[in-house]
Amino acid sequence: MIDLAPFIDAIPPLLARHALDRPGAYQRYTRPGRDDRGNPRAFDCNAYGCADAANLLYTLGRLPGGAERAGWIETLHSLQDPVSGEFREPSHHALHTTAHCLGALELFDARPRHRLASLDSLRSVDALEDFLEALDWRDAPWTEAHRGAGLYAALCLADELEPRWADAYFAWLARHVDAETGLLRRGCVDPSPEGGVFPHLAGSFHYLFNFEHARRPWPAPEALIDTCLAIRAAKTFPLARHVWFADVDWAYCLSRMMRQTAHRFAEAQDALASHGEEYARFLLSLDPERDEGLDDLHRLFGALCAAAELQQAVRGLISSPRPLRLVLDRRPFI
Repeated sequence: MIDLAPFIDAIPPLLARHALDRPGAYQRYTRPGRDDRGNPRAFDCNAYGCADAANLLYTLGRLPGGAERAGWIETLHSLQDPVSGEFREPSHHALHTTAHCLGALELFDARPRHRLASLDSLRSVDALEDFLEALDWRDAPWTEAHRGAGLYAALCLADELEPRWADAYFAWLARHVDAETGLLRRGCVDPSPEGGVFPHLAGSFHYLFNFEHARRPWPAPEALIDTCLAIRAAKTFPLARHVWFADVDWAYCLSRMMRQTAHRFAEAQDALASHGEEYARFLLSLDPERDEGLDDLHRLFGALCAAAELQQAVRGLISSPRPLRLVLDRRPFI
């Protein structure tokens, strides 16, 4: 068993360095540089700093309560635009930021202060299907999934989801899963690991956690297991090398498909165990005082999500001071 305590113990001091002047207020970074879209980093109260501080504390089993809890909710509420209902931050599309902040509020059993008025034009089934059809599934499946998955998650977390609309959402996605790879979207995926299949897996992951939250089966689970195993065997994508979300994308897709089918079960379990050991040792090798990835609370959260999923999927592999909680087992969206 690999003891992840040294990595876990470094997270509260990291969070303390990002904390600002009131409960729940955090900056995303403490070091100069550029964000995911190339914008200069800001050091004020940030939607991802606040949301991911909550996510990290929940994962560690240390979410605040009492009067401090009320302060966290107030800070998150203050980030919402009262007219559109959106949460915004320059590194991501507003649908991603909105779903992400609503996910943080849900950890406190709270909902947004304002309704999601900006999504009114997408509340009909026809508009929904047109929206999904227009996403760039071929060339930008990873980032476009922020929109396609964020739309459902935002409405779900705001308690504005209509059952008929949700049925149409999942039915459209199910019809468009590629039978050969188990990925979205049929006709847009190069099936070879060398051909850049990982962005399609990362994109599909975002829809998969919506399926999982809604307790709906993913079509073609055997094919998705085959794809996950092929990606690891090919070693063409740098897993267990960076602090980011790619490792949870891969591990979650594989482990959750293993709940639907016994297809290649022993191989899949071995792959998760091997990757889990490699990933845990990678995390333990990082210097919290110097590592750039750990200074980004959003990327740090992605890394901790991967550890949480691997700890759950491979029992007895990773130990931590408290069992890690994966937010996706409680609510959709990361």
